[in-house]
Amino acid sequence: EAFGCALPEAVVRAMAQAERPPVWVNLEYLSAERYVQASHGLCSPVLAGPGKGLRKWFYFPGFAAGTGGLLREPDLLARQAGLDRTAWLPSLGCAPLTGERVVSLFCYGSANVPALIDQLATQPTLLLATAGHASELVLAALGPELARGPIRAMRLPWLSQTDYDHLLWCADINFVRGEDSLVRALWAGKPWVWQAYVQDGGAHAAKVEALLEVLGVLEVLGVPGAAESPTETCDDLAKLWRWWNQIPGGSAVLPNADAWSQAALRGRERLMQYDDLAQGLLQFCAERR
Repeated sequence: EAFGCALPEAVVRAMAQAERPPVWVNLEYLSAERYVQASHGLCSPVLAGPGKGLRKWFYFPGFAAGTGGLLREPDLLARQAGLDRTAWLPSLGCAPLTGERVVSLFCYGSANVPALIDQLATQPTLLLATAGHASELVLAALGPELARGPIRAMRLPWLSQTDYDHLLWCADINFVRGEDSLVRALWAGKPWVWQAYVQDGGAHAAKVEALLEVLGVLEVLGVPGAAESPTETCDDLAKLWRWWNQIPGGSAVLPNADAWSQAALRGRERLMQYDDLAQGLLQFCAERR
């Protein structure tokens, strides 16, 4: 059962009548907020209805120990290491010019793309806009020529999940949105910025701040040889995320590239220590049979 959506009544009745009832799991939304660790693995007895007498278990994906983990294929990093960026991008018709930074953009319609383009245009940049909101917003900002000074853009076709992973692996910076692309960007190990779905009253701000905290962005990350201090790099990144998510206190300044890259790799390494969601879910169910 995903996201609290009710199972069909006939299924629940069959579960209750089974000689050995199955483990009933509600797979919840992904969040970095602290309630996830407190709620993960809790049991809720069913006291009424066709499922009376059964127990429902709550399984929360997450970014920390004591949560259900994140989706991650066993061979993911090996496949990433085997991808040839110089061959894959041209196969999509997106060959970067010498010295161009590659930035991928996947966003909601609320994104402030014109201001982002102004920031990216400080150096040669190839902006790859995914089909949908990102593509339309880039077209509106740059016009049909899809270029302005040192920045040029390409509107991508719809991509398979595999090719979207390839895009994230080939880009120098990834702007992502929602849950799935957040996780894929994290495993890509490249500098990235997340856009949460904007909620009334700024309720999404807590989700953004929680993710910044769990990824260590709000800590002092030591990066030997970085052009800026670790504190400055983290502060710039937190402000960039806040700006992109329309949260007060943000600014559209990109952090030091080397420090940002190392912070992204360090965040991935930390999360690789935990079991992936599928392994964790199988073990969780086995223990409750």
